[in-house]
Amino acid sequence: MKLTTSFFVKAFALVLISTQVFSQIASEISPIGKQPLPGISQERIDRIDQMLDETISSNQVPGLVAMIVKDGKIVYHEAKGFANVSDQNMMAKDQIFRIASQSKAITSTAVMMLWEEGKIGLDDPISRYIPEFANPQVLTRFSYGDTSYSTRPASREIRIRDLLTHTSGLGYGMIDGNEQMKMIYNKAGIVELFTTEPVKISDNIKKLAKLPLHHDPGSKYTYSLGLDVMGYLIEIVSGMPFDEFLKTRIFDPLGMKDTGFYLNDSQGNRLVTVQRKVNGEWESYPVTFYDPDYPKTGAKTFFSGGAGLSSTALDYAKFLQMYLNGGTYNGAKILSSTTIKTIMSNQVGDLLGDGGKDYGLAFGLVDENGVAKGGIGSLGTFDWGGYFNTQYFADPVTNTIGILMKQTQGGTGDQSGWKFRQMVFSAID
Repeated sequence: MKLTTSFFVKAFALVLISTQVFSQIASEISPIGKQPLPGISQERIDRIDQMLDETISSNQVPGLVAMIVKDGKIVYHEAKGFANVSDQNMMAKDQIFRIASQSKAITSTAVMMLWEEGKIGLDDPISRYIPEFANPQVLTRFSYGDTSYSTRPASREIRIRDLLTHTSGLGYGMIDGNEQMKMIYNKAGIVELFTTEPVKISDNIKKLAKLPLHHDPGSKYTYSLGLDVMGYLIEIVSGMPFDEFLKTRIFDPLGMKDTGFYLNDSQGNRLVTVQRKVNGEWESYPVTFYDPDYPKTGAKTFFSGGAGLSSTALDYAKFLQMYLNGGTYNGAKILSSTTIKTIMSNQVGDLLGDGGKDYGLAFGLVDENGVAKGGIGSLGTFDWGGYFNTQYFADPVTNTIGILMKQTQGGTGDQSGWKFRQMVFSAID
């Protein structure tokens, strides 16, 4: 058989690709060093720095921490403004933030670790593990006078996949878009965020399981407490408290030393204050249906898989780099690359419309329409954000991570979120 030049070129290319993949899998996040990194423009990184300075100087936010990682190298990591305006505490790079819904990706990762071990199936009915979810009902009528309601049987049982993808029909209590569901959840005493009371997820989820659904499972996308249900599932299947499972199976192996549901005294001193703007001035956000001091005070018994974690920019970057590395980081194998392909595949069909995003297993995903719109990343870029104004994105094509952490509530005029993401991708050659 005659071996052509083309054959050797292709074979050599495969060797190079294999080498690059191995190198990527072995990588850990590290400073860029003195040499410029190919594939990213320092001049355009400087533009991002200037934009973030202007965000602070124009009083859009009191403070922030931003990080950009390219090919496992930290090309930008800066802290700006104040962690607490009233105390004049300057922001630091290792500041800890309440990441709220960024917790969902971590909880989903834990679920998929158990799935890899053959302990659950994605299409298992959740009632197999939490019997209270048997025979789900869909809301059909609601009375505002006495909050009574009627229901009908759901078309099928709620599956684990439904809970991971917000298609279960569950709602989200106080932040739900449906006023009727807000009232039903409130009357039932459902806890969804940051309580200092001695509440446990088992009690919360068992109450939630008895409440009506927005719609039949699998028929619509409704943002929900599904990942909180997954936290309780993890306890049942693993036989470990949820916080302990995350620490021993994810945080410790990845070196995420400042990530968890609750903070010790030293970490508590680095927790950024949630602030709001009143008459142009920043003040600490008061206690409402949640307590902003939750991570460092109170009973410390509630482990919300959908919104309860706190973390730093660097810690969360390690978690995202693990995904970009094909499931490995710091010498630890968290997931297989084939599992990651499943996680990063569209799981909700066309339920989100053609707005440029699909949804995987607890990650938003940029689709072809999103690429065409521009400024949000390559095909398959995965992302999400948090209730207190934190955000992340990771692009598997350019191997780029962007993280922007703030802690604000209410309208502030902040434009830095979309600008940061758009400018990061504009800096990549």
